[in-house]
Amino acid sequence: MLEIKPSQAEPAVIAAVADYFKVLSEVSRLHILTCLKSGPMNVMEIAEATGLGQANLSKHLKVLTQAGILSRQPKGTSAFYEIADPMIFELCDLACDRISERILQQVESLKGIRGNTAGF
Repeated sequence: MLEIKPSQAEPAVIAAVADYFKVLSEVSRLHILTCLKSGPMNVMEIAEATGLGQANLSKHLKVLTQAGILSRQPKGTSAFYEIADPMIFELCDLACDRISERILQQVESLKGIRGNTAGF
């Protein structure tokens, strides 16, 4: 795999990375990815699982497919979507772990503040 260090990255590469993270910055898209973690689903199943309207869902599915995160497989009268790049879950797990660590640190910090104000 080609490694590009941030200091060596071309502006176009940096822009592509930013665009990738923009795709993942939408709550509805992350909800869709979570639903598809268990396997392929058709649009109706995804809509039911996420509560998204069909027009809104179609927009998000298109963005995720164009980004190469999902693939679309027509089957009969419907289309099934599935994760095309399973590494997306490693990225999400890494982010979730980091956020959890930060929240735990904040809780500990707040406990310290509360302990210091007990005499008031």
